[in-house]
Amino acid sequence: MVDSNFTLVLSGGGALGIAHLGVLHDLEEKNITPDEIVGTSMGGIIGACLAIGMREQEIYDQIRKFSSVFNWIKFSFSGNAVVDNDRIADIFDTIFHDRKMKDTTIPLKLIATDLHSGDKKVFDAYDDIYIKDAVLSTMAIPGIFEEHSVKGRTYGDGFLCENLGVTEAVFDTILAVDVLGKNSFEETMPDNFFKTSNVLEMFERSVRLLIYNQTRTHLSHLDKSIYLLEPDTKHFKTFYFHKYKEIRALGLGLL
Repeated sequence: MVDSNFTLVLSGGGALGIAHLGVLHDLEEKNITPDEIVGTSMGGIIGACLAIGMREQEIYDQIRKFSSVFNWIKFSFSGNAVVDNDRIADIFDTIFHDRKMKDTTIPLKLIATDLHSGDKKVFDAYDDIYIKDAVLSTMAIPGIFEEHSVKGRTYGDGFLCENLGVTEAVFDTILAVDVLGKNSFEETMPDNFFKTSNVLEMFERSVRLLIYNQTRTHLSHLDKSIYLLEPDTKHFKTFYFHKYKEIRALGLGLL
């Protein structure tokens, strides 16, 4: 499939991003290693783990260990978000320790959003910061996860700018995995008995469509060879971390 140097791009998508692991499993089976990794949000977390040399099974074990949200969620009753990052930061401490963005086996780029200016921020080896700080920035969904400050700037989730970071790829060949692509939403409208369920489903559907169209715009202006994988995630919610086994399976066999 890929016979030259290539960039692996992993999208954001909450729990849906666990499907990236299925793709990583198949890459390992074929003994294919990316020459660069670009990640956003959940794709950034998994991409960072891969970039420091972790095997897919190791990353999967970490996700399985913390599949219960109560292992890593600490609710906050102050500030701008409902989730305090303390427990998540402790988890990243055990994974990344004091490694900085320059201390990876594979060059890594993590996409975040500067909440002061609205600009996209791409953390890479030229940023003298810890990987855990870049990861906490790229995954900070506004209002849900606490925003993260790095060197006086405050950052939020990268999906606000570029959920599938294809424009940041150095190489002319890209393998991109988009868990919020065309297979992430139903063609039919919600039809639940309770109106509340319909409203919540419409909200998540709207966010998925917004991100999908953002990605399509970026892809339409891309002048590179791209292999785009879009796992069928439509039947899973972005908070279904407890369904890690089923979601991982969605990424298998796509190569």
